[in-house]
Amino acid sequence: MLLKKALLLAALWGPAQLASAQLMQPKLAFTRADTLRGGQPAARTCYDIKYYHLDVRLDPAKQSVSGSNLFRFAATQDFTRLQFDLFANLAVDKVLYHRQSVPFKREANAVFVTFPQAIKKGAQDEFTVQYSGQPTVAKKAPWDGGLVFAKDAQGAPWVASACQGVGASIWWPTKDQQADEVDSMLISISVPTGLQDVSNGRLRRVTDLKDGYTRFDWAVRNPINNYDVALNVGHFAHFSDVYQGEKGPLTLDYWVLPANLAKAKTHFAANVKPMLKSMEHWFGPYPFYEDGYKLVDAPHLGMEHQSAVAYGNKYLNGYLGADRSGSGWGATWDFIIIHESGHEWFGNNITSQDIADMWVHEGFTCYSEALFVESQFGKPAGQAYVHGQRQNIRNEAPILGPYGVNKEGSGDMYDKGSNLLNMVRTVVNDDEKWRQMLRGLSKTFYHQTVTGDQVIAYLSKESGRDLSKIFAQYLQFSTLPILEIRFSKTQPPTCRWQASVPGFDLPVRVRTKGGEYRFLTPTTKWDILALPGATLENVEVDTFNYYIGVLVE
Repeated sequence: MLLKKALLLAALWGPAQLASAQLMQPKLAFTRADTLRGGQPAARTCYDIKYYHLDVRLDPAKQSVSGSNLFRFAATQDFTRLQFDLFANLAVDKVLYHRQSVPFKREANAVFVTFPQAIKKGAQDEFTVQYSGQPTVAKKAPWDGGLVFAKDAQGAPWVASACQGVGASIWWPTKDQQADEVDSMLISISVPTGLQDVSNGRLRRVTDLKDGYTRFDWAVRNPINNYDVALNVGHFAHFSDVYQGEKGPLTLDYWVLPANLAKAKTHFAANVKPMLKSMEHWFGPYPFYEDGYKLVDAPHLGMEHQSAVAYGNKYLNGYLGADRSGSGWGATWDFIIIHESGHEWFGNNITSQDIADMWVHEGFTCYSEALFVESQFGKPAGQAYVHGQRQNIRNEAPILGPYGVNKEGSGDMYDKGSNLLNMVRTVVNDDEKWRQMLRGLSKTFYHQTVTGDQVIAYLSKESGRDLSKIFAQYLQFSTLPILEIRFSKTQPPTCRWQASVPGFDLPVRVRTKGGEYRFLTPTTKWDILALPGATLENVEVDTFNYYIGVLVE
């Protein structure tokens, strides 16, 4: 597509914005509390969490919780003091170490425990936190954090957790950061008898406590990040199925409100197995066969809770019935099932150590939607879906957030992240190689926490091309790079990138009208346009697959 002497842009920018690069990070003020929540001081890094037993009693009528969490850990260095996290509106009733109370001090939402003697590097040890109170009630889950207290159509309690971003310590005591995932976990949720709880992993036992409460014990055998740990309380109907996947039989369990049972059987059958087939094709085996796969009716839109995906899309195709891409292809499948389940690979299997790198979760998962479309309807449909996602991009702030303060970057991490990955695929120019790169990510970083730089380095290595400057431009700056092509009556045509990153070097596809695309490798310095026969009137840049600006004059 050609626009003479004008900018061809996919974003709504004014001339002043295009003329200057954005700063790598917005100017934000952070507090000591932000650092305590998002940082990695010695009081956090001194211990490696191995196992939790979260034991919580929920009172839906009072919207309160009480209970305990056992922390079992390995010491990574000698220490006498460590930090765990619990929001200040919840009381730490006691911290027990070898059955004895030990002193603790609160600062903001952090809790510092002092032990009676030094815990030596390499030691395996544990302590238990007893707590109680009324957790924050989410006002608009899943976008803000807390517990959701709702009622089903029959007036029975319907309660769920949703705490991504704000953190799991909004409702239970934990080492609340993503860099150190617990290796395994027992989740015990006690609820008024007659209600059920559905949490992550597999149901180990149900116990009548003889006091009007029933406890549900769920065992998680795989590493799990804090915000994925979930409770879902209500009256549920249960049905199950099995998917024959790459690692063998995968159990599928569905917990829905009884009124939704009939439509859930039809709707889930139409979406879940095709989703699993697509995701395993592109990303490798489902990462949590040992814990199974579940969908659970939730009183909010949805969340990627590991092995217990929260579902609230009202049994509609699209995003509450709408196609987010505007391409038409997003109206043919259930957005929440595909997107939130895609997080099982990116977000749950591979977890960013700092939420500043949440593009690793959201960019890849948003891109997984397009790959699902491709698997169902062919590559042109998938490419059209990615292109359509651009209508959601705002280009107002960098995708990358500031590190160490529990702050995400721009929401452009979703759709702009997806378009960035599609451009990398275009540069790789080998679809099977690209698929193996994606599968390799899941294998290389299986059940690990990562930095964004690790992911970029892996993609660079496997592609055979240094992609760091390309990722830097799209993650660290809100402005798009602009491909400038200049024609002269006396000189050969020239081209260059105008970009915020010095030495920006994105290979780009260009052709003369009606011809075949060829790759050019412009830099930020003017060079000859290596496109025989190109003129001002017939030069075309592949702006369908490249999310860039183009200036031809």
